[in-house]
Amino acid sequence: MSELLQIGSRHNRPAPPKPEDLTLKFSPKAVAELEALKGHYPDLKSLILPALWIAQREYDGHLSGAALAEVAFRLKRSYAEIEGVATYYSMYNVEHKVGKHKIEVCTCLTCAVCGAYQVFDYLKQKLGVEDRETTADGMFTIEEVECLDACDRAPVLQVGDEYLGPVDERAVDALIEKLRNTQESTVVKLADEIVQVHLSATDKQKVSKG
Repeated sequence: MSELLQIGSRHNRPAPPKPEDLTLKFSPKAVAELEALKGHYPDLKSLILPALWIAQREYDGHLSGAALAEVAFRLKRSYAEIEGVATYYSMYNVEHKVGKHKIEVCTCLTCAVCGAYQVFDYLKQKLGVEDRETTADGMFTIEEVECLDACDRAPVLQVGDEYLGPVDERAVDALIEKLRNTQESTVVKLADEIVQVHLSATDKQKVSKG
């Protein structure tokens, strides 16, 4: 029974800052985006998901306790509610700070049959990290994920907004080399792209005008 109680113990929940230590980090652009999005939803609670994407972008790809606290403050919700939503969805990086590039490896049935675990093992060996770990230089995080819904390209990887597959060791080598020479964080870029999808053309004009 004690072993069952420990199943979720490796997932680290972010600690909220004390109220007096709360520091607001959203840029003027982020605040303007949040204000623009309020007109798309019936109440502030409905705005939690896009607000979390804004926070993930503003906090360098990681929803720390401070990031979640800022979302809670700006949406007038409790920290517990924001944390509960953020930890429910796997696309939010709450458990730990990820690297500049997160490489997600699908290991569901089709990908597994087509060699996903061999690809994943090669990635771990090449980068010297295990699942959900980040390289010492902060460049790469690798993560085993559920179905990426691209079975026609199995085995498939996701990096930012890009699906890559079918991949083999040679493709992994090429990907790592490409990402090492990519200045922009694909994690932050993905968050920003999702935020932009939520905004209408009129919203974007208002945001750009400040």
